[in-house]
Order: sequence, then C-alpha cells, then structure tokens
Amino acid sequence: MTNNNTSSARLAPPIGGFQEIEGRRIFVHRSGSGGPAVVFLPGASAVGLDYLGVQQEVAQFTTAVVYDRGGTGYSDSLPLPRTAAAVATELRELLRAQDIAAPYVLVAHSLGGFYAHRFAQLYPQDVAGLVWLDALHRDWDDFMPPAASLAAVERMAPDREQLERMRPALREMRTELLADYPEHVRQALVEAKASDEWTHAGIAERTGLAELATELQAGPNLPDVPLIALSVVGTDPSQPALTSERTVQEMNDGKRSMDAALVSAVSHGEQRVISDTSHHRLCFDRPDAVVQAVRDVVERAGRARPAYLARP
Repeated sequence: MTNNNTSSARLAPPIGGFQEIEGRRIFVHRSGSGGPAVVFLPGASAVGLDYLGVQQEVAQFTTAVVYDRGGTGYSDSLPLPRTAAAVATELRELLRAQDIAAPYVLVAHSLGGFYAHRFAQLYPQDVAGLVWLDALHRDWDDFMPPAASLAAVERMAPDREQLERMRPALREMRTELLADYPEHVRQALVEAKASDEWTHAGIAERTGLAELATELQAGPNLPDVPLIALSVVGTDPSQPALTSERTVQEMNDGKRSMDAALVSAVSHGEQRVISDTSHHRLCFDRPDAVVQAVRDVVERAGRARPAYLARP
C-alpha cells in the first residue's frame, strides 16, 4: 500500500543530486557539455525529471539542466507560493554553485514562463535565448476571455478533494506519460507524484498567479535574444469538463495572439503552433518539436550574441 504522506526527506531522487543553497537542498540533474547551457523551468505540479526525456536529447549537443524549485519536487520544503524574484534568484545561485557558465538558454513550460521572464528581467546578461513551451505570459489577461483570466484559472484548478478522487486516473496517466523512462525513474516519479506533499505543492504554486503577473509588469520587457514560442492548441480531453468549447477556442486564439506578440518584440523571434497535443503532454508527445526549438535557439544565440554578451 502506498504511503501518500511520504516526506521529501525520505524521497530519494532516482537520478541527479542536491545542491545546497542558503541551507536548503535543491534537486538538480545535469547532462552533456558545452554552451550555452540549456535550463528547463517546470510548470506547476511538474518537476525537473518530467523533462528528462527532452533533456537527454538536448544533452547530445550542449549542457542540459533540470531542477526542482525550492518547495517543489525533491527539493526541500518552503512556504508556497513564492515571488518570481525569489525563484529567479534561487535559480541563478544554483547555476553558479554548479559552475554552469552563463549565459543560458531558458526553456520554460507553463508557470515556468513567469519565472523565466523574471530571471531575464533581473539578469539579462545571463540570458542567451528563450524557448517558450506554451508558457504563461505577464499580459495573459489582455489576450484571454474573462472565463480564462489568471484569477479564473486559479479558481478552476482542482482542489484537494477533487485531486483525491482523481488519484487513480492521475496515476494511470503518469504511468502512461512516463512509459519510455527507465523503470527505476518512472516508478519513483509515479510514487512521489502521488504523495500528499507533492500534490499540495502543486496546488499552492497555482495560487497568486495574478500577483506574479503584476510583479512582472512592474519590470522591463524581455531582453532582445533569440526566442521561439511553441503555442499548443491541441485538444485536452479533460478541458470540456472544466470549461466550454467556446472558451477553449477563445483561449487557443488568445494563445496564438499572445505568443505572436511575444516573439514580435525581439529581433529573432519565431512562433510555432502545435495542434496535435495538449498543454501538459507537449514534452512527451512532441519531444521532437521541443528539442528542435531548443537546438534552433542555441544555434541562433551563437550567431546573434547581443552587444553586452559579446564583450570579452
């Protein structure tokens, strides 16, 4: 019988290790060599090892890093939610402690977009490029219907009771998504994701989304670096149960427009629309699209180094 109250102190990652930052353990796993290093920023309820499949492919041509934010996954607990600045500062300290040289290509999925944007605001000289994996944007509410505003997204998120009822279905889905992972990694992840601690961390990270957007709106625009946005407009089987078909269509139209505006704000921006998968399945169903976007940004970053990066 699974103990769903398993503490992160007893959950040992099946791969990777820990870096101590300000007295806390941060989970990190790096592969490959060379630069610019590629760093994956997970979405809410996701952890670094959810991106292991695409990380291993990226590691064939450069350094690739996955990690768990403080308070999530295998990293030590912290009160959630946190400010985007706190998450961005922690990531920079982690990369420096690991001797991973800047600048980086940040690959942000979902909620990770807020944290990548804040990192780029605070440390523009440390950013060589950006890959947006259907990621949140600070101007989300300007492009989305009211039923899909950040405040509404928070309200729509399942609570603890709903997640408890969904537990068997979620386990089945995770087992299927991770089917190609090494057995010891897949089994460890499926069990850890079923724990109360990981479940509650995912819920907590989804609160305060509007506050994060406000934090970002008070800062500068993204630096002028190569950026590719993958806009996912495929059908999620669970969406019709949560929102109307019309709202789903309006959200997809909004995402197209939002990412188009995002990439048009930089000199080397490109939008790629993905219509054959859904938001949370992107890296599992279309690793080819994700890895190609990362490879293209890495190559463009080498050709289009901003003036402040070109200085010796």
